[in-house]
Amino acid sequence: MNTFRLQLRFLVPLVLTLVAAAYLALPLMDRLTLRWFSRDLDLRGTLLANALSDSIAEALAERRREHLQALFDRAVQDERLVAIGLCSLDGRLLHRTAGYPATLTCAAAKQTAARTDPLLIEGGPVHVGVYAVNEEAGRVADLVLVHDMSFIEHRSQDTRRYLIILIAALGATIAMVTVVVAQLSWRGWVSGARALLRGEGLLTPLLPPTPELAPLAADLRSRLRELDDEYRRMLGPGAEWSPDALRSLLRTQLRGDQIIVVSNREPYLHEKTAAGVIVRRPASGLVTAIEPVMRACSGTWIAHGSGSADRQAVDQHDHVLAPPGRGEYTLRRIWLTEQEERGYYYGFANEGLWPLCHVAHVRPVFRELDWMAYREVNRRFADAVVSEVRSDDPVVMVQDYHFALLPAMIRERLPGATILSFWHIPWPNPESFSICPWRREILQGMLGSTILGFHTRFHCKNFIETVDRNLEARIEHEHSTISFHDEDTFVESYPISIEWPGAIEMAAWPSIDQCRRNVIQRLGLAPDQRIAVGIDRLDYTKGVLERMQAVERLLAQHQEWIGRFVLVQAAAPSRSVLHEYRSFQQQVRHLAERINQRYGGEHYRPIHLLMEHHEREAVTELYRAADICMVTSLHDGMNVVCKEFVAARDDERGVLILSRFAGAAREMTEALIVNPYHVEECAAAIQRALTMPEPEQRERMASLRMTVREFNVYRWAGRMLTDAGRLRLRRRIEARVQRHHVA
Repeated sequence: MNTFRLQLRFLVPLVLTLVAAAYLALPLMDRLTLRWFSRDLDLRGTLLANALSDSIAEALAERRREHLQALFDRAVQDERLVAIGLCSLDGRLLHRTAGYPATLTCAAAKQTAARTDPLLIEGGPVHVGVYAVNEEAGRVADLVLVHDMSFIEHRSQDTRRYLIILIAALGATIAMVTVVVAQLSWRGWVSGARALLRGEGLLTPLLPPTPELAPLAADLRSRLRELDDEYRRMLGPGAEWSPDALRSLLRTQLRGDQIIVVSNREPYLHEKTAAGVIVRRPASGLVTAIEPVMRACSGTWIAHGSGSADRQAVDQHDHVLAPPGRGEYTLRRIWLTEQEERGYYYGFANEGLWPLCHVAHVRPVFRELDWMAYREVNRRFADAVVSEVRSDDPVVMVQDYHFALLPAMIRERLPGATILSFWHIPWPNPESFSICPWRREILQGMLGSTILGFHTRFHCKNFIETVDRNLEARIEHEHSTISFHDEDTFVESYPISIEWPGAIEMAAWPSIDQCRRNVIQRLGLAPDQRIAVGIDRLDYTKGVLERMQAVERLLAQHQEWIGRFVLVQAAAPSRSVLHEYRSFQQQVRHLAERINQRYGGEHYRPIHLLMEHHEREAVTELYRAADICMVTSLHDGMNVVCKEFVAARDDERGVLILSRFAGAAREMTEALIVNPYHVEECAAAIQRALTMPEPEQRERMASLRMTVREFNVYRWAGRMLTDAGRLRLRRRIEARVQRHHVA
């Protein structure tokens, strides 16, 4: 029945087309037939007139009417000739036969002969022709011949009948061929579709090759990826992501596969002090985000051991359990020489790639020796990954710009590994990235990843355009997939976040009032002073100078805040080996001193600059004591400080001022979004925050807390690992299908 319906789709239009063709062709054939026979009768008339001209001229000259009549009577014995008439030169009818129409005068005959249409008389349609009768002296009369045209109607009927039979036979033949071809094509398409559903053409080439099914295979492949995307997005805000949910994901979709994290910065440092060895957490947004994931996954974290007492804490395999005293995952430390660290970390990574990727107007520096050190250290970490794996297909999570070459190195040694690379800083546009002398090598290294993540879609777009500009790779923009050297890399945005504090942790926090009293007492502030905090590494991309300039402009425009407002800037020194950072630290000190001298007094300093490392508890205390948190990055991948501030404010008070150039601004729209380069705009935002009514603060903070709680770090890791599980499953299916075809 379905096949018959399919055939009707061909036959019905065909029948309608043939009927329309016949309807248009029959009148045309009638007109052509009439024209052909009229022309034939004219030729016959001309021949007859020529044959009779001499006899007619002679009879007229001798006035022999009987001879002329007899001549005409013999001529009309032709079955097609109805009548003959003879007209004088002045238009008088001289002679006519018995069948000549009485109403047909000489003038009327000439008019009728000029037309192609037949003349209707009692016996039917006739053709009228007028022909000259000539002698040696010239024309002497006109001969009127009236031919019967009834036979033409019979011929037309025969022609119509034959044409209808021809069209019907042609239609039947075409219909038969159409039905047969449709039936064979349908069977072929069904067979091909079943082959596609079995995976042929999607996972492996069609056997045998079927070019006409290639578009269908492409469409099905596209739809499958769209379904994958839809499934991935289903694991969105509606899902509650927690450590238990992440562990469940590892058991179900990754089947307990080994998780290895690689980063430059380690989550815990062992430091020598006068009081002995202490454990300290570095000031790092990466550590803040990744460490809770590792506690949930119980994997292995490979990082550079940079603490002064790190070697004392590890075993013979350079392993140490972390967190200290809890042992939820293994930390593997890699030792670097001072020369390697200077070339790889301070040189190529932070004098080259860091300013290259941040629009902060610091010139990147690229040196050959730094590149060689960077490449060698990446190779060292690849060796460590290979030595730590327990299977051929681990899940390796490569973190940040220190290891751009590492994914391809791991892929070379472990082809079955699922490599998830996450670039924690912005990715520049293709023109900016072209500054790097080793841009092709870096891109090739990153394309060893199975999944390559950025904070925002804008950074993904920049990366894809950079690859398109520099490498010969196949790019599927609609699916954000890059195929390079027969390996696919899925490029996607995964906005990173923080671990939402649990009930036990929040219960251990001091109250808001207690935190405020502690900060006021420690810094010597007045009880009624309003506090803004900035928590950053001392880096030129964080907008610390711009933040202080905004405070200076606020105090100049609104002098009522002098003595009543302070900025507490906690800035942990970072990368002090580099000249740019030492120079930046001096600029920060000088600006803070100038503002304090201009607006400060004996018991008041508008800027409290705390250039030292702060532990997590001290940072949380600052968050909870503050009225305002300022995040004024000049260019940042995400910046989790703003999320930490929101998570710490369980009283739903406080105002967040957030740079539009931080990735978090795309999620945290309830903050006061500012352009940090616009000093007046930032000063106005501080004024608005200081005067914002408490109900508005609560409404904004409640919405921000809901966003950060839903989009926490477990969701970030869960989305990446879900995509990893999906791609690993597809790869296993491909392997099974390939084995099936080989067998």
